[in-house]
Amino acid sequence: MKIIIDAFGGDYSPEEIVKGAITSVNLIPDVEIILTGDKEKIENILKQENYSGDRIEIVHAPDVISNDESPTMAIRRKTESSLVKALTLLKERDDIIGMISAGSTGAVLSGGLFIVGRMQGVKRPALSPFLPTVTGGKTLLIDCGANVDCKPEYLVQFAIMGSIYVKAMLGIENPRVGLISNGVEDHKGNEQIHQTFELLKNTKDINFVGNMEAREMLSGDYDVLVADGFTGNVAMKSAEGTIKAFMQILKNEVADSGLKGKLGALMMKGVFKKIKARMNYTDVGGSPFLGLNKILIKSHGSSKAKTIYSCVLQVIDIYKSNYIENMREGIKNSSIAEEK
Repeated sequence: MKIIIDAFGGDYSPEEIVKGAITSVNLIPDVEIILTGDKEKIENILKQENYSGDRIEIVHAPDVISNDESPTMAIRRKTESSLVKALTLLKERDDIIGMISAGSTGAVLSGGLFIVGRMQGVKRPALSPFLPTVTGGKTLLIDCGANVDCKPEYLVQFAIMGSIYVKAMLGIENPRVGLISNGVEDHKGNEQIHQTFELLKNTKDINFVGNMEAREMLSGDYDVLVADGFTGNVAMKSAEGTIKAFMQILKNEVADSGLKGKLGALMMKGVFKKIKARMNYTDVGGSPFLGLNKILIKSHGSSKAKTIYSCVLQVIDIYKSNYIENMREGIKNSSIAEEK
């Protein structure tokens, strides 16, 4: 299985990205990694890490797309960038099963859409991460930033795509779909939510359980959370920020609690570690861009080697789940496929 990685995308590239590639080939026997970027710099890191194997290929790409550049213009102009080279190879080579990039989110999404291309029938591909729940499971958020402005029919298709993906990845036969709103009542929400609610209620392809409030995102009562990219991104980052703030408050309180509090915290150390691990994105991987013709994972911008390794495992899991074939068939048979 060949997986291509943009070696110069992300805050800690190329060192951590290359280290993640090395970890992947060392721990996964049947995977090969293709790295795109400055060949000399990548080779130097491989030498520093004492890697002498033959399962990492380098494709030279001297340019880099930064977060400050216009995504669409950068994709069009910087054809020799590590990102565009990777996306082009992903599209052209059938032996490459998927791609990972921790680079500019806008550029990754634009390149995925314009270079790799969307599946037939898909109106708008969507960025779709799994979030941890309080019950120890996962829930899928779709969309979390790819489509800021959405028509109601886009949201309905997100629900269909999300249900297909959750069924393939988690084995849930009839995923529960919730529509993020400002209240659970049927009449809550803006005009977009009202129209989407009526469409979802009458869509036979999904198990729509109604509106949901953002505070219930991690409750475990839903398997698919549907939102436009603006709402989903704000909700996800609010949840991340709240969790981070809570952990910091807990740490500060323990530090200020005296000997008795510190002894109590020591006794609870194992519990705290489990909570931190459950909420840590480095063990989850990245966000797949659902609805494209190939598997494309957008990894966190601050990804280090461990996260890249997790993303490689994620690509393999998605590939083995037959998600691409299931999604094509599901969209083709859905009641809201794109009109020809």
